[in-house]
Formats: sequence, C-alpha cells, structure tokens
Amino acid sequence: MLPVLLRRRAAAAVLGCLGFLLIGWSGLVVPSLVRQVEAGFGQTDAGLGLFYLVNSIAYAAGSVGGGMVTERFGRRSVLVAAALLHGVGLLAQGSVASWDVFLLAGIPRGLGSGGIDGGVNGLILDLFPEARGRALNTVHLFFSLGALGAPFAFGVLAEAGVPWQLLVNGTGLVSLPLAALFAVTDLADGRRRPDRRPSGRTAAPAAPSRARPGLVAALPLAALSLAIGCYVASEMGVSSWLVRFLAAAPLAVATSALGLYWAGLTVGRLVSARFADRFDHLALAVAAAIVSSAALIGAVIAPSLPLAIVLFALVGFASGPIYPLIMAVGGERFPDRAAAVAGVLAGAAVAGSVVYPPLMGLLSVTVGLPAAMFGTAIIGFGCAGALLVAGRVAAPLRAGQVRAA
Repeated sequence: MLPVLLRRRAAAAVLGCLGFLLIGWSGLVVPSLVRQVEAGFGQTDAGLGLFYLVNSIAYAAGSVGGGMVTERFGRRSVLVAAALLHGVGLLAQGSVASWDVFLLAGIPRGLGSGGIDGGVNGLILDLFPEARGRALNTVHLFFSLGALGAPFAFGVLAEAGVPWQLLVNGTGLVSLPLAALFAVTDLADGRRRPDRRPSGRTAAPAAPSRARPGLVAALPLAALSLAIGCYVASEMGVSSWLVRFLAAAPLAVATSALGLYWAGLTVGRLVSARFADRFDHLALAVAAAIVSSAALIGAVIAPSLPLAIVLFALVGFASGPIYPLIMAVGGERFPDRAAAVAGVLAGAAVAGSVVYPPLMGLLSVTVGLPAAMFGTAIIGFGCAGALLVAGRVAAPLRAGQVRAA
C-alpha cells in the first residue's frame, strides 16, 4: 500500500513542500544567530557579508546546475544529492572552530539548498501545469513557514543558553531523512523528451514561425531573471540584516521583528495561493513589488521601533507572492522546459543575493546599515520595472514559438 501512495502526485507535492520548509528554516539560521556567530568567530559585519557571498554563489550554482542536470539524469538523483550536501554543510558549520572552515562549509550547504530550490520549483511546475500560480504560492508558503519559525525558535533557545552550534547541527540532521524520502518517492523525472512533458502530458505541437525564436525567447527570460534577481536581492537584504539593523533592540525583540517579517511573507503567499490564479500573474507581481518597496522605505525612516516593525511585516506581506508569481510566468512561457527554466530563474534569484546582501556588510561599516537597507527598496522598484519589460516583450509571442526556441 505504501509504494502505491508514494507514487501519487500528492506525495511528490508534499515532499516538495517539506524540502522548502527545510531550506526556509536553514536560510534563517545565521541571520537569526548573527550576534552569536560574529562573537564566536571574532568577525565584523564585513566578515559576515563574505559568508553570505560564498553561500549565495554556491546556492546559485546549485539552482542553475541542478535544473540543467535534472534534464539529463532525472529529478530523484539531483534532489537526493542536494539534500545530502545541504546536511553535510550544516553539520560541518556547527562543528568547526575555524572561520575559514565555516566559510568553506557554506559551499556544500549552498549547493544543496540551491539544488532543492531549483529542483522543487521544476517539480511543481511539472506536476501542476493547470494551476501554477496556486501551486507555486503554496510550496513557497512552506519556505515562508520555515523562515517564520526559525527566528522565534532560535531567539528563545539562544537566550535560554543553548549553544548556537547545536542549533546549526540539529538543522543539518533533518536533511538526512529528507534525502531518504526523495529516494523512495515517485517524482516527475524532469528529463526533457521531444514529444512529452516531464510530467507525462503531451506538449502541444510547435507552431510555425518566421520570427527569430532564440532571440525572442531569450528576451522575456532575461527580463524575468533580472526581476527575480532584484526581488531576492531586496528580500534577502532585509532578511539577512534586519536583526543587525535593530541592534539597539533586545535580541528577543529583533528576532521577533524578523519573524514578523516572515509572518507577513507567509500570509501574503497564503492569500496569493487562494486568489493568484484569478488575476494576471505578471500584473499582480508588479503591483506587489511596488507596494513592498514603498513600505520598505517607510520602515527604514520610521520614527519609532513599533512602527518600523509593523511596516517590515507589511513589506513581507506584499513581497510574499512575488517569487512564486515570477516562477509561474516562467512556467507559462516555457511549458516544455520547466526543469531548466526553474533552475535558471532560481539561479538568477540567488545571483541577486550574491550581489547586494553581502555588499550590505561593507556598506554597514562605511555609510551605515540604514543607507544599505534603503538600497533594498530601490532594488525592489527595479524588480517592478523588469517585470514591466518582461510583459512588453512577451505579449506577442505564442507558445509554439517558445518551443521552437
């Protein structure tokens, strides 16, 4: 009976949600414990920015490489390897006394997280072609739930005297049963076939076109990549540095503010999962990016701590649907290349976290963290602009032309 249940589409979707729950939780380990990590290794914000850089580059490589490799070797092998790498990296980071080794351990951890991110996005795109907006918002809701729970839990446990290394190791151990579940669950294999989608559904035949398909297809993908990169640069800039931004507040208050930011993201994705497919996905993402960026400016310049915390929660709520909506647009645009496109977009997303959040560490010790945080709002407006460009270049293209690319 169990093997039969594991072959069902729902089982694969649930496992994808669990994978996102884990990487959402683990992604907030260092931002939540930033004070303990910096003190334990004698590092400044600049050193922490270097860690974010190393981890983000590895995450981007895992996202892009995982999506591409999936088309050749199948989704099961990639996701099992990704979960194992993620766990090994975390276990190493919680067990070493050297800052250099801690940085190096960010490489397998980042590769694993990125592989899970890109692999699960491709899985969901393949499993639910008829409702991508709702499905992607649902799975990203679990990422938000993981990120929501981590700051509250780590803040309470750290103040109770639990060593931060033990919290990192505990998160790493959870990756091992996840890898086992990926190994036994029947997943859409994700390999590209000339006549069938990875989920087994027959793709529509290509329509003839005189357009330059490679160039025409590349333009919207490039614009979507820029948009998702800007979004993640803004989101991770806030998430990675919010506890430090609120340095004057007690640790419990600062971590609670980070938790409320992710609570807003969680609620935003929950609402979007319910209503997103009633609207144009791209237009909804543009509106969300504009609102979140405006609220972020208000949070940075807020005259009081309570008002700033409320506005950061609003930023999270407006930001919640943006990432999954961009992924949904990519899946609609390239329906027969879901694994590869999900990997490219996930990699572009992480490229955003490579560029700006690590730079915020250097800005913090030069012009100040408030100025660096203000930059995240400007980048958010850039996300909205890139989405508008994607809409303009994508509108005239038909699905058959995409497949010809």
